[in-house]
Amino acid sequence: MEKKQTKQLEERGLTAKDIMQKAQRAKNDEFYTRYEDVEKEISMYDKNIWKNKVVFCNCDNVVDTDDSKPSAFALYFLQNFKELELKKLICTHYGGFNQAADEYVFTYIFTKDGFEAKKDYPPDYDGSFDHPLSLKILNEEADIVCTNPPFSRAKEYWKILIESGKKFLIISNFTNVKNQPYMSYFKDNKVWAGYNEVYWYQNHKREITRAPGHWYTNFPIIDRPKYKNLKIIPLKEIPEKYKKYDDNKILVVDNNYIPSDYKKPFAVSIFPILSGLLEKGYRYVQDKEYVPYIDGKRKFGRILVQKI
Repeated sequence: MEKKQTKQLEERGLTAKDIMQKAQRAKNDEFYTRYEDVEKEISMYDKNIWKNKVVFCNCDNVVDTDDSKPSAFALYFLQNFKELELKKLICTHYGGFNQAADEYVFTYIFTKDGFEAKKDYPPDYDGSFDHPLSLKILNEEADIVCTNPPFSRAKEYWKILIESGKKFLIISNFTNVKNQPYMSYFKDNKVWAGYNEVYWYQNHKREITRAPGHWYTNFPIIDRPKYKNLKIIPLKEIPEKYKKYDDNKILVVDNNYIPSDYKKPFAVSIFPILSGLLEKGYRYVQDKEYVPYIDGKRKFGRILVQKI
């Protein structure tokens, strides 16, 4: 039995340590979105964006068992299938890894097409978002992707999703706006902040837990309520305590103040970006985090932006 186990791991280019780390990441990644947060965000968009569309929830379980509860995304779209006039709903989720049996847990593809709902169990399908069959659904069937992908695999997930060219509405870490793997997407106007932050989830024990999340999308944002957080005024009117020049002579502003008459690049925190600054005539200057030093002391990372 031990010889067979070693061979199976080697065939996949894995070690026992790899499997343990993957299992631990999966456990730590089990942040389940609450139904009210899905409902709150989706209600902000024109209902017509869903009409006659195929929605793909590619990190979402539909089955309700003692060990697993259905995804809030799956529940929302099932309960509102008719009202949104969806054409089809497809849900997939990663089955996990059975350490005792040294094998991946194969899972299903759920499809609701009109009045018909079914579960298919393709051979050797583990449900991962990067499985060839999941990619085929994404690229050939889906119109809109809506889910909360695992935070630990967000870099891979975003790359696959954005390269697909599909419309999307997803939850991810709220610091992604200043993390290098994602900044080029914001710089190139391929993604922007959705309407709401998401701070509360359920963990794998179904206990309420806190994690720093935010909605991201490539759907147009209309009348964003957070615009009111932005204080776009002439530079001379910004209080002195909220504007400083760093050791490189770069202007650093805080507390959501934005200089309306400043033409050079300046540094902001993540909060103006999440409040819609990019929709107000400003752009990313570079696709990496900017770290200011003031009097030789390192400050927290920022985003370099500039008025267009």
